[in-house]
Amino acid sequence: MSLAPQRPRTVNGGAFVHPALFYRDADEYLAGTVPFVRAGRAAGEPVAVAAPPARLALLREALGAAAAEVTWLDMTEAGRNPGRIIPGVLREFADRHTAGRVRIIGEPIWPGRTADEYPACAQHEALINMAFAGRGVSILCPYDVAGLDPGVLADARATHPVVIDRRGEHASGDYAPDRVVRAYNRPFPEPRGAVSMRFDLDALPIVREFACRWGARFGLRPDTVGDLELAVNELAANSCLHGGGSGTARLWAENGHVLCEVRDAGTITDPLAGRRPADMSPNGGRGILMVHHLADLVRVHTGPDGTAIRVYMRT
Repeated sequence: MSLAPQRPRTVNGGAFVHPALFYRDADEYLAGTVPFVRAGRAAGEPVAVAAPPARLALLREALGAAAAEVTWLDMTEAGRNPGRIIPGVLREFADRHTAGRVRIIGEPIWPGRTADEYPACAQHEALINMAFAGRGVSILCPYDVAGLDPGVLADARATHPVVIDRRGEHASGDYAPDRVVRAYNRPFPEPRGAVSMRFDLDALPIVREFACRWGARFGLRPDTVGDLELAVNELAANSCLHGGGSGTARLWAENGHVLCEVRDAGTITDPLAGRRPADMSPNGGRGILMVHHLADLVRVHTGPDGTAIRVYMRT
C-alpha cells in the first residue's frame, strides 16, 4: 500500500503546521516528502530539508532540477545535539524568511540515535510546538517506522498534532507535547569515576582550570578542551547568578565522551531556555544557548530541588 501524499492541514486554527510522516521504505518517504517540497516551491515558499545523508541524497535525486531551489542540511551534523536544532537549524532558516510561510523537512530522530540522545530528541520535538506557535511555518518530521522502536513512534504521536501514514492524514488523538517534556525530565544516573569540585563566583577561574585539566586527562583534544572550558564557564556563571550563588562541577569519561555536569540549587522554569536565538532571550538563556552550540549533547534535569546540566563532548 502506498503512502497518501496529502498536504498537512492546520490544526486548531493555528498558523503553525507540524505533522509527523510515518514511512516504511524509500517509496513511502518520497511519497510524503516530494509533494511537500514541490507544493512549497509552487507557492513561492522557501524550503529547507534537514535529514540524515542517505535521505538527503534520496530526496535530492527525486527532485531533480528543483533540488537547486532547496536548502540542504545534514542533520547528523547540524542536529547532532538535539538542543541546537530549534535555534541553529529551524529558527535560523525561518528567521531569514519572514515575508511569508516557510516550509521545512526536519528529521531529528533516526535509527542509530543513542539512548543518551533520545530523551533530548523527544523533548525537542515537543518544544517545536511552543517555539513556533502562531508562526506561518510548516515543519514535516519523517519517522522511519521500520527502523525505530514503537516507543519512539508513540512519542511522535504525542509531539505532533497530525500524523501522515498509510491511512492518510489524520489528527493525533495522543497529542500531548507537555507530557513528553515532563516525561523526559528525568534524574540522571550516578556516574562512575567522576571527579568533582564545589565553586562559587570567586572560584570561576578555578573551575575552568579544573575542567580543562580533567577534560584533557579524560581524552579530549586540545581544541575540544577549549570548548569545554567555555561551556563550563557559562554553566558555572549561571549557577552563581541564578542558581543560588554556588554549585558543583563533576567530570568523567563514558562511552567515547567526556561528560561534565554542573549542578546547583536553581530551577529552570522556561522549557525553551537555551533553545531560542540569543536576541529572543530577554530573561536569560544565552549561556545555555552557547553551551548547546559547543557540545555534542546537552541533557537537563530540573525541579524544585535544583538543576543538573550534563554536557557531552566527543573524545
